Amino acid sequence: MSPSVSHSPPLFRPDLATLEAARSAIAGTIRSTPITPSADLSHRLGVPVLLKMEHHQVTGSFKLRGAANAVAGLSQADKDKGVVAVSTGNHGRALAHAAKAAGVRCIVCMSNLVPANKVESIRALGAETRIIGKSQDDAQEEVDRLVAAEGMTLLPPFDHPAIIAGQGTLGLDLLDQAPEVETVLVPLSGGGLIAGVAAAVKAVKPGIRVIGISMDRGAAMVESQRAGRPVQVEEVASLADSLGGGIGLDNRYTFPLVRDLVDDLITLTEVEIADGMRHAYWRERQVVEGAAAVGLGALIAGKVEIHGPVAVILSGGNVDMAQHFRVMGGGEA
Repeated sequence: MSPSVSHSPPLFRPDLATLEAARSAIAGTIRSTPITPSADLSHRLGVPVLLKMEHHQVTGSFKLRGAANAVAGLSQADKDKGVVAVSTGNHGRALAHAAKAAGVRCIVCMSNLVPANKVESIRALGAETRIIGKSQDDAQEEVDRLVAAEGMTLLPPFDHPAIIAGQGTLGLDLLDQAPEVETVLVPLSGGGLIAGVAAAVKAVKPGIRVIGISMDRGAAMVESQRAGRPVQVEEVASLADSLGGGIGLDNRYTFPLVRDLVDDLITLTEVEIADGMRHAYWRERQVVEGAAAVGLGALIAGKVEIHGPVAVILSGGNVDMAQHFRVMGGGEA
């Protein structure tokens, strides 16, 4: 990663006790997802390649870990106010699921770049959806209005201690299943997943490498790290739609955690993301969304220097199936 201008320490870094508490809090809500060797990639790269199948999670993505932990930690007063969040789809679905289980009102605000299948899945769980503007920042304005006007409880998709700790439980699970892993490839958007995973795996195994992977346009965390501070980027359509959106100019937690804990950042073209999706389907027999395929795409493109066992987090499977059909048929990314 490029050197950062800002060197203020993280306001929050989950320790093992915090992560284990989160794992206990969500144990009855989440599914323990498997980790499976990739024979094809292991042969191609000459090192063991393991796939963490988090797209098999209850709501189809890792996001349920953070949402469930955050809802579990709310006071009754905060639950009574209802919860609200901005989302590119998967956090909204996870929050809707966790809120429904707790009997809590939930509103999810999204931009019109969020695929229709993700919007409908959130509504199907009983949450109210509001489509606002052309970016996650536009949708965030409606979230802020609901917090100010109606006193709703904000549970953001990534920049929140309970969300980060919940996502970190994936890192604990991964090393429980495969303690030999030396490198972890993590999809990167707002940084909640990679911040939690990096904190977890480095607490257990300090020498392990954590690499964040995103798309090469509209990657807010990547551009922010290069600038040394949170910056806004233009949000554009991508196969990796779940990786879109800003990190917030007032980002408090994930920006410094990514800066301090992540070893490298890699970006992919749309063609490379599509190659990752195709590999997942044709070689691994897995249906994943573009955001979940970036680790595979990075390995196939030769963008990751590997010296030992590597784990690839397949973070979500909530892909629009018409899009998936086009990509699998060799259609343009």
